[in-house]
Amino acid sequence: MGYWFEHSIVATGRLPLFCFFVALIGAFVFVRINVRLIRAKIGWFRNVSVGEMHIHHVVFGVVLMLIGGVTGLVVATASQLWFAVAASIFGVGSALVLDEFALILHLHDVYWEEEGRTSVDAVFIAVAVTGLLLIGLRPLVVDLWGLADTTLVIVCNLVLAVVTLLKGKIWTGLVGLFVPLVLVVSAVRLARPGSPWAHWFFAGRNPRKLARAIHREDRWRRPVIRAKIAFQEFVSGRHDLPSTRKRRGQV
Repeated sequence: MGYWFEHSIVATGRLPLFCFFVALIGAFVFVRINVRLIRAKIGWFRNVSVGEMHIHHVVFGVVLMLIGGVTGLVVATASQLWFAVAASIFGVGSALVLDEFALILHLHDVYWEEEGRTSVDAVFIAVAVTGLLLIGLRPLVVDLWGLADTTLVIVCNLVLAVVTLLKGKIWTGLVGLFVPLVLVVSAVRLARPGSPWAHWFFAGRNPRKLARAIHREDRWRRPVIRAKIAFQEFVSGRHDLPSTRKRRGQV
């Protein structure tokens, strides 16, 4: 393990990215355990408040991201070790911000409501993208007959990614940015029924394709979504329960 870490992480200059990755996951798990204990009213775990005002942990996250980001700019040319420390601080701040991404998106407190699952999705996406970068993959680049760095290849990959995302395939589109073959398959396959692509080209124009898309959604997509929600609830708690400010668990 030590040999792998030295040659695959440190020697390749990925130590800061690795520290960001570990800090992001660690801080997210810590925060979720904390808020679940607060929600259950266990022990001394309580919300952070100043007078009547509850301080959301996104506030601490923004501060830590600023500290980590500015520190990274200052020490970037000093040493990889100090840059890794700054990346760790930035990772902790990112976890705190992304864990309340739904609050930022909706501009009101939906942490334990169904919309709050958006925050968990945001963290999962950040972890997945960082993990792909950590193993050496780069977005929109494919070594096709030695043309990996040409503008044409990058533009083609970007177009395929946009088509895939417009078809409602978020995870496939994000993974496809790093594995372009996935984009080719996703871009030519049927769009999801609620996607912008289906709205533009299926609704009122091609009812047979829309019916096929709905059938495929019910047969294949919904079981996957149920499994994803079950995993989310295992990691972060249920998000479909009625929520009030008195019941809400926060840092």
